[in-house]
Amino acid sequence: MPNLAEYALPIGIGIAVLIFVIVIILSGYVKAPPDVAFIISGPRKKKKILIGRAGVRIPFIERKDILLLKQISIDIKTNGFVPTNDFIGVDIDAVAKVRVKTDPEGIELAMKNFLNMNEERICAALTDSLQGNMREIIGTVGLRELNTDRKKFGDEMQNKAQTDMNALGIEIISCNIQRIDDENGLIIALGQDNMSQIQKDASIAKAQADRDVAIAVAEAKQKANEASVQSDIIIAERNNDLAIKQANLKVQADTKKAEADAAYEIQKQEQQKVIGVKATDAEIAKTQQEAILRQKMVDVRQQELEAEINRKADADKYQKQKLAEAELIEKQKQAEAALYNQQKKSEAERVIAETEKYKAIQDAEAKKAQAEAQRYAAEQEAAGIKAKYDAEAAGIQAKGLAEAEAMEKKAEAMKKYGQAAILEMIVKVLPDVAKAVAEPLASIDKVTVFAGGDGSNGGVSGISANVPTVMAQTFETVKAATGVDLADIVKASGYDAKVTRNINVSGLDGEGQVADGVVAGAIADAVKPDPEDDKK
Repeated sequence: MPNLAEYALPIGIGIAVLIFVIVIILSGYVKAPPDVAFIISGPRKKKKILIGRAGVRIPFIERKDILLLKQISIDIKTNGFVPTNDFIGVDIDAVAKVRVKTDPEGIELAMKNFLNMNEERICAALTDSLQGNMREIIGTVGLRELNTDRKKFGDEMQNKAQTDMNALGIEIISCNIQRIDDENGLIIALGQDNMSQIQKDASIAKAQADRDVAIAVAEAKQKANEASVQSDIIIAERNNDLAIKQANLKVQADTKKAEADAAYEIQKQEQQKVIGVKATDAEIAKTQQEAILRQKMVDVRQQELEAEINRKADADKYQKQKLAEAELIEKQKQAEAALYNQQKKSEAERVIAETEKYKAIQDAEAKKAQAEAQRYAAEQEAAGIKAKYDAEAAGIQAKGLAEAEAMEKKAEAMKKYGQAAILEMIVKVLPDVAKAVAEPLASIDKVTVFAGGDGSNGGVSGISANVPTVMAQTFETVKAATGVDLADIVKASGYDAKVTRNINVSGLDGEGQVADGVVAGAIADAVKPDPEDDKK
């Protein structure tokens, strides 16, 4: 295991060196204002000049010097009377505004002359040169010219002094004369002379002006009188023309008024006609507009319904599209994620991705198999339903065939038995016939009988005897209609029926015969007399 103490000393030294370098850099950071130039000089040949910007000075190796660039005002005085070109001594006080040139040549010259100087020292260095230039210019101009054109004197002085200032790297911005005095008061005398001349010129000008005013007033009065007379004449003529025109205009106005009244009446009648037509047209138009409005409302409602249907359809379609897009995007994202993982992950992760892909394929195949199974189940269910309905149809068909076969067999049996079957049916209904014949007798509540003296066919017994008579008549009716003798069938068990007449009915009771007492018993039960009736 490495010993940390071995690395502690080098690390500490490195940190100390780094801190020292940072401190050196921070202490060497300088930023020059716009009116001051910082000159960084050192081992390199070319100096670094900073004006209104920042820079770095290497401490102990490079030095920083200052050069003022701001505008400086210098008071220039003659310090005594200096003679002009007309030998009149004058004392002049002027102010010059100067600054260091900022071009490379000017900076270089100014550095040689004014480096690290403050404003007072620069003023003192330039004052002597400027004063000498001003004395030279004073000797070339006269007193009157000096007073009347001070700007020309300042420009000449600036131009003259600028030649000397260029050698110092200084630019003269402006030069203005503040005060001019002379030793004998000639400037004041020139002013008084000029004042008298000005007063004289003013008096003459005033007299001439008064004369011109009087002449102008007289001419103005004359012209005003002439204008007044001419104006009166014109006014009279205009008044006469006005009266004539007023009369003509009145005649024209009366004529126009009469024509207007007549036209008004005609126009009024025409307007009434037009109003009537317009009213009718308006009613027609209103009716048409109402019809159109109703049609429009119907159309609008139809369009609203169509729009609602379309919106709903569009919404459903949009929703389906969005769902499909979302599914597609999700699948794309999954695919991109799988691809990204496939590219960026290790070989083991790639194997896992392939496994997931295989699993997805297996799931898809499973879903496909499930769908096929569901489809097969649906087909089987449909086949089962079809088989069910086929079975029901087959059952109905079988039932119908069975019923038809039963009917066919019944018909064959009826055909086989022939008359015996018919007799069987007739025999089965005989008790019902007897009961129906006897029912009227059973409903009799009270019977009053007036019988003969011999007692034959009298009383209740006579009424009961009517039942066999009615049955016999019924048998005769059946025999006449069908050819079947019911009496013979009833007597089928007798000797005469079996031997003599050879009548044998089969398929009726257990012995192949009809009991003789069946019909008789039914009749007896139906017409059984009430003991109370016999007493009565």
